[in-house]
Amino acid sequence: MSAARSELLQVLEQRRYVHQITDREALDAKAAAGIITGYIGFDCTANSLHVGSLVPIMMLRRMQQTGHKPIVLMGGGTTKVGDPSGKDESRKVLTDADIAANKDGIRKVFSQFLKFGDGPTDAVMVDNAEWLDRLGYISFLRDYGAHFSVNRMLTMESVKLRLDRDQPLSFLEFNYMVLQAYDFVELARRLNCTLQMGGSDQWGNIVSGIELGRRVAGRELLGLTSPLITTAAGAKMGKTAQGAVWLNADRVSPYDYWQFWRNTLDGDVGRFLRLFTDLPEGEIGRLEALQGAESNEAKVVLATEATRLCHGDAAATEARETARRTFEEGESAAGLPTFPLDAGQLKAGIPAFEVVAASGLVASKGEARRMIRAGGVRLNDRPIADETAPVTATDLGPDSTLKLSVGKKRHAIGILAG
Repeated sequence: MSAARSELLQVLEQRRYVHQITDREALDAKAAAGIITGYIGFDCTANSLHVGSLVPIMMLRRMQQTGHKPIVLMGGGTTKVGDPSGKDESRKVLTDADIAANKDGIRKVFSQFLKFGDGPTDAVMVDNAEWLDRLGYISFLRDYGAHFSVNRMLTMESVKLRLDRDQPLSFLEFNYMVLQAYDFVELARRLNCTLQMGGSDQWGNIVSGIELGRRVAGRELLGLTSPLITTAAGAKMGKTAQGAVWLNADRVSPYDYWQFWRNTLDGDVGRFLRLFTDLPEGEIGRLEALQGAESNEAKVVLATEATRLCHGDAAATEARETARRTFEEGESAAGLPTFPLDAGQLKAGIPAFEVVAASGLVASKGEARRMIRAGGVRLNDRPIADETAPVTATDLGPDSTLKLSVGKKRHAIGILAG
C-alpha cells in the first residue's frame, strides 16, 4: 500500500482508525486537494453516549484537526426505526419525548471534542428527522425502494446475523439501511458531504448509501470504517462490571471516567493513546515502551489526557490528584464518587455486604459478599472480615462520611443523608 499524500489519511492510518475504505486512492486525492466534508451518525437511544462511541467521535475530531469539515448527524429520525447492526433483539420503541430528551443529553459531549461554527472547517450538527419525518411512504418507496435488492439486503451482516440466530427482525428494522443510505444522499445534496465514516458493522449500510448516491444523484461518494475495538483480554470496549462507561458527567463522574482509563491493560496502552488522546507519536512511542511498574506512568497519562478531552482540564487534573492522594497517601480525598447512607438504618446497623452493594463499586449483593469473603473490601482502610458485620454511625468520621474500598483501585465515599 502506497503512503498517503493527504494529512487526513496519514493521521487516520498512523493512529489505527482505518479498517476498510471504499476507494482509498480517491479519498486520499480528494483530501489532499482541498476540504472534504464527512459525517458519522449517532442514534438517540440513551441520554448519553458511552466509551464505545469514542472512536467515531475521535475520527470526526481528526477530520477537523487535519483541515476538513465534520458533520455530526443526530438520528432523531432513524432512532424511531432502530439499527439492527450487532443487536440480537429489537430495540425498545421510544416516544418522541424520549428521543428529544436523549438528543439533548448527547449533544453536550460533542462541544468538548469539536469546534462548531460557520467557518469552512467548523463542525455542524444536523438531525435526520428534518427530512425523514417528512417522507411520504408511497413516493419514497417509488423513488428509492427500487434501488435496493431484498436478496442483497438479506446478505448484509446486520441482517444475516440476526436471522442466523433465529432472532426476529421486524420490517421496521429491515428498513434501517434504506434510511441510512438516504441520509447520505440528503447530506450530499444539502451540505456537499462526500464521506461517511462508521464502525466496521456499518460497512454494508455505508456501501448502500454510496450506491444510492450514484444511482439517484450521480454523486461519487466515499466510505471508511474503523475496526471493532476490543481490549487485549478480548472484552468489548467500554464495558465494566458496573455497566457502560458513559461520557456525560451526570452518568459517570470524571473521577470514575479517569479510573476506567487508568485500569487499562498493559497491552492496550499504546493503542489507546493513539486512538483516544492528542499526544504526538513520539511521546506515545516513549510511553508504550515503558515496562513493569514504570508502565503506570503511561496509564496515568492516558487517563488524564482522555479525561481532559471529555471533561476538560480542571476535571482531569482533579481526578488525577484525587487518585494520587487516595492511592499514595491513603487519604479519604474529595472528588471520589459518593453514595448516601440512611441515618435510621445506620442506627440499627447495616450489614456490610449491603453497604458495599449500595456503593456502586460492585454489581450485586452476591458480588459484595464474595469480595468481602476474599478479603478484598476495606472500610476506612481496614479490612472487613465478616460480610454481615453491622456498619453503624460509629464508623462515620468527624465529617459524617466513611470510605469504602473494593480492591486497590475502586473507592467511594458514603455520606450521611437524613
